[in-house]
Amino acid sequence: MCEICRRTPCDSRCPNAPEPQPILVCSECGEGIFEGDEYFDGYSGPICKECMEDKTLGEILETLGEKMKVAEVA
Repeated sequence: MCEICRRTPCDSRCPNAPEPQPILVCSECGEGIFEGDEYFDGYSGPICKECMEDKTLGEILETLGEKMKVAEVA
């Protein structure tokens, strides 16, 4: 039993509690994706919400495997 929170295992708010382990790792920034976090399951691996929000429209399309097209006279 923990001397601080008096629980076994420790309450998540207890300073003795172990650090939460990520479920996935973002393929862009390398940060952990934890339970309850939103992410995109990309071709190169999971991408955290923060990295997706930082992308330009062109980068998002590229992540989805698409490209912008150039209009040309046939």
